[in-house]
Amino acid sequence: MPTCPFCESAVADLHLQLKDYFLSKEDFEIYRCQQCGLLYTWPRPADDTLGNYYKSEDYLSHNESKKGFVPFIYNQVKRVNVANKFKMATQGVEGCRLLDFGCGVGDFLHFAQQKGYDISGADVSADARQFSTAKLGKKIMCPDEVFALPDASFDIITMWHVLEHISNLKLQVSELNRLLANGGRLIVALPNYQSYDARYYKDKWAAYDVPRHLNHFNQATLEKIFSGTPLRLVDVKPLKWDAYYISMMSEGYAGSGNAFLKGVLTGFKSNRAARKSGQYSSLVYVFER
Repeated sequence: MPTCPFCESAVADLHLQLKDYFLSKEDFEIYRCQQCGLLYTWPRPADDTLGNYYKSEDYLSHNESKKGFVPFIYNQVKRVNVANKFKMATQGVEGCRLLDFGCGVGDFLHFAQQKGYDISGADVSADARQFSTAKLGKKIMCPDEVFALPDASFDIITMWHVLEHISNLKLQVSELNRLLANGGRLIVALPNYQSYDARYYKDKWAAYDVPRHLNHFNQATLEKIFSGTPLRLVDVKPLKWDAYYISMMSEGYAGSGNAFLKGVLTGFKSNRAARKSGQYSSLVYVFER
């Protein structure tokens, strides 16, 4: 029987049946908790086997060398987005101690480092930690090392598409609150399953990305998860480019051909619809303590 990974309620509704279209082709389900509203993947792989679902050269979040048109566009847009993300994270915040939790290959940290920030990074992937350490000239930590740091160690903490991968949400939220200084800012970027492209592609929506994405959020459930902390949501911003990339990936899963052109069209429609609804394909939640 599925149980909610946050509130531990066993009362849930089936939201969707789908496959891991990206890698294993295994079947999964997504349930909606009736108590807290969180959507969660079931079954959830054990911690010691979850890494197997990331073992692909096509996993772009940790891959800058993959050849091809879509990876090229992905990496070009990623570089353009870094400056915008840095502004979201740092503007108006006093202090320059910055942690990027789930830093991947270190692009965001490298930009912040060049701007003079006192950077720290963490990632679960040993390969990503090794790559980022070499790029930044500073050791990248594993999550356990971060959780051993003193209270109020950071003025800014960023999680760019990371919280959906976290198995222990209660621990993560508690540690984020503990590590953030008073007056500090927490940035959480997440896919939005209420977007136009999510509703259009249904089980083929690439941002469900089961089982790597263990949790699936909207604004209401995210606020509820942080409601027991001093962290308060002060702003929500879009990541508009994500609609195009996610739609292209989704078209590939649908297998209808012309994934690039169809994905661009659907991404455009999604962003256009979100101008009124605010339900962009990916949203950045800005919390302050």
